[in-house]
Amino acid sequence: MYLGIDIGTSAVKVVCADTARIMATASVEMQTSSPQPGWSEQHPDLWWRATWDALRKLGEQIALADVRAVGLSGQMHGAVLLDQYLYPIRPAILWNDSRAAKECGELRDALPQIGQIAGVLPLPGFTAPKITWLKRHEPESYDRIAHILLPKDYIGLRLHGALATDPCDAAGTLWLDQAVRQWHSGIAEATHVATHWLPQISDGHEVAGTITADAANQTGLKPGVPVVAGGGDAATGAVSLGATEPGRGFISLGTSGQLFVADRVYKPNPERYVHAFAHTLPDRWFQMAAMLNGARPIAWIGGQLGLSAAEVIAMAETAPQDRVPIFLPYLTGERSPHGDPHIRACFFGLEDATTRAEICRSVVEAIAFCFADAAQSFGDSIDGLSDLAAIGGGSRSDLLLGLIATVTGKPILRSEGADSGPAYGAARLAACGDKALTIEDLAIQPAGSVRFDPAEMGALSDRLGRFRALYKAVRAAF
Repeated sequence: MYLGIDIGTSAVKVVCADTARIMATASVEMQTSSPQPGWSEQHPDLWWRATWDALRKLGEQIALADVRAVGLSGQMHGAVLLDQYLYPIRPAILWNDSRAAKECGELRDALPQIGQIAGVLPLPGFTAPKITWLKRHEPESYDRIAHILLPKDYIGLRLHGALATDPCDAAGTLWLDQAVRQWHSGIAEATHVATHWLPQISDGHEVAGTITADAANQTGLKPGVPVVAGGGDAATGAVSLGATEPGRGFISLGTSGQLFVADRVYKPNPERYVHAFAHTLPDRWFQMAAMLNGARPIAWIGGQLGLSAAEVIAMAETAPQDRVPIFLPYLTGERSPHGDPHIRACFFGLEDATTRAEICRSVVEAIAFCFADAAQSFGDSIDGLSDLAAIGGGSRSDLLLGLIATVTGKPILRSEGADSGPAYGAARLAACGDKALTIEDLAIQPAGSVRFDPAEMGALSDRLGRFRALYKAVRAAF
């Protein structure tokens, strides 16, 4: 059996799998802190406690002592800052934090070629500009930095004691020279970072360390079990679907959203805020549109209306479409394709007669419209894809997948276990590290998919046009 651990934003998910199927899963929810507008933080020890609790739940289903190898996955871009004793200096600054917008502009001016080197233009969610912000606004924290990790890599440190990352998570820092897959000293220097603060980079299936005696006592795993480097959640999600070779793509519907296209060639497209990043496997890259708001708006509106996510979807399915308002879902700004950290969410077209069902429908539609914008930003890069697989918690919704298929013009496929994609991909990387699977095996697509075909656009075409016009109007107001 192989264990995958995914450090998400809203939950830690763990999966135990053999080489062909998921055998057991568990998860523990977490909260995010926003001490000031635009800030988003979590303390790294929160992830460790949630991982511990999730493994305890998993241990009630399977024998953790039988796990042969462990793989890691996690939210990308988070700045985990450690002192010389490997203790967190402060809460981690997360991917959806927008405080470093000014520093991004300064970095772009200082290094005009950065988009071609790093695969995307500077955005405040990335790790690098956060360090410049920290030096300016929290110099006492900055002065204590000895190491910088990504969220999943902190869990790796607690499991095996080494400072390691993979090429995909390294790519998401903005410090990686994507073409050669090494830290770029010029970008590090421009953001006041010493390259020796950064972890060693290993491919996702390579062993980063083994479970220590202390970690074994806390988790129930056997000491000496290998832990592979794993990958950022975009890359491990791709591995779960076999999206490691050209012509393969998928959408991810977690707290954030992604539209991902695999390739064997590095193809930067920074002006459209399409990310061109190193894959977690050797000699592979990908292009990705990254939306900060994914399926998160469904949980948000549910919280406002006292509904679960499933109830929001069910209510949305009952709404007549002729009086549904337009919703901009940018609760934390937006990355692809707008590169706009300042935009915020809003409803337009609310009436005295607007119902809760119509509000729910507008939120679900808005998520689909974001994927339409993402697909448009790729240009002809996705024309060769016959379909897109779907993963993440939002993939459980037939309504949402049907809407995305319609507005993107691409059939959407949902496989069994799609809501555990990144954790399952991490488990498959662990199996590869244990030589139970080959890198070629990781390209095999899962069977048993449910297909959602594009429908006639009809009224959706008009509503998509109004959605895009509303963004332009609201952006002008901001």
